[in-house]
Amino acid sequence: MPNILKNDKDLKVKAPIVEALKTAYDNPTYQFHIPGHTKGLGTLPDFKNLVGQKALKVDTTDEFDNLGTLTPATGPIKEAEILAAQAFGAKRTFFLLNGSTVGNLAIAMGLTKKGQKVIVNRNCHRSVLTGLIISGADPLWIIPEKLSEWGIWGNIEAKDVENLLKNNDDVSMVWITNPTYEGVVSDIKAIADICKKYDVPLVVDEAHGCLWNFNEKLPETSLKLGADIVVHSLHKTGGSMSQSSMLHISENSKVPADDVERALMLLHTTSPSLMLLGSLDAARANLQSSRGQKQLARAISNAKYLRSEIDKMNTIHHLKAGFGYKTDVTKIFIKADGLSGKRLESILEIDFGIEVESASDEGLLLLSNIGNKRSDFEYLVECLHKIDIHNYKDIYYLENKKHMPMLTPIIKKSLREAYFSEKEIIPKKDAVGRLSGEVVAECPPGISILLPGELITEAHLPYLADYEYIEVLKG
Repeated sequence: MPNILKNDKDLKVKAPIVEALKTAYDNPTYQFHIPGHTKGLGTLPDFKNLVGQKALKVDTTDEFDNLGTLTPATGPIKEAEILAAQAFGAKRTFFLLNGSTVGNLAIAMGLTKKGQKVIVNRNCHRSVLTGLIISGADPLWIIPEKLSEWGIWGNIEAKDVENLLKNNDDVSMVWITNPTYEGVVSDIKAIADICKKYDVPLVVDEAHGCLWNFNEKLPETSLKLGADIVVHSLHKTGGSMSQSSMLHISENSKVPADDVERALMLLHTTSPSLMLLGSLDAARANLQSSRGQKQLARAISNAKYLRSEIDKMNTIHHLKAGFGYKTDVTKIFIKADGLSGKRLESILEIDFGIEVESASDEGLLLLSNIGNKRSDFEYLVECLHKIDIHNYKDIYYLENKKHMPMLTPIIKKSLREAYFSEKEIIPKKDAVGRLSGEVVAECPPGISILLPGELITEAHLPYLADYEYIEVLKG
């Protein structure tokens, strides 16, 4: 566990970007540089009133007000990255803008090359595949367990990783997602041991597990289980602002951090938002503070309370740890007998004013966040009890639509070759039997339905209900 800050005073001392922004705010200058809204004076008044004058005054970019630079990191930004590395248990940490997506792109661009093979789970985020398109590396698909009763992907088996490594002597990297979007946790220690046995680096997209190093009741972070690189989306559950994430190089990693940094220099914006970077710094500091520790403990307690109440219901159920996998308690995937996940979502939103993280064919995902109060969950439980005893009808099936892609791909052409091949746009009704020319991956959760070079079949059509046309390869 990382060192815990004692109080709010310590929190401020240990957030260098936040302190630098406060200093800049307290010592205004005449501004003849970007951003052009000039501390909010050039902003639409309605927008200024919405977000506040203070937010616009600290909306600056690097290289001004002694705030340092992002790539390569200098000044307060570098100091904040060092503190983040210490907090998460990493050798090196990079702050990311454009979410974990840019981290995944940098990993692919910096560490893989055209023609190399990379073991990737099929339910990875679409940014991983975008990165492989850029680098030209070819994915070797690992198909995780399917929790068919829940309509979601399950854990990755270590033996499946070893079988692929055993049968392919030219694998350059194993790149897996853990946890899944719905909180299913794989045995990373076993997978890491296999990767070491075959001398292949392990990258873990741990976007949805950024809280794990801050409470012993949560799963162990991959940084401590043998992964070489781990990506965390602090904006998802860690408390930072949207688009802000971190990429960590582990203490014992053999992956050259400089290669990742060079790729980030090519991919990152040259005008990074200090608001977003400051929010990363603040999120890390908050999680280490006594206040943040109490918030996280409350989030875990709230999740356990919700799960215990659902156990009392007759028609509503929650996903629990099962044979071969664990779950993150703060991610509560539920389903209701006789209702699709989308129908249950609409009932909660329309009848009770509750918005959930996502919904799919069988169920929906609820997050117990560090900002939630117990009263939030008491109201949610009250509403679920009402749904449990009322006879709601499911009308969503009339749309003949599916949301969570669970298909095994039929690959006819390499990813990069297909992406850059000549294409045409045709009506969806004519697409069966053709090869996809585009990445089809709806967010959330950003899992691929179709990738360039894959055969389009009848089974894909329910996932393409919102598409009138689709891009396919010519010929």
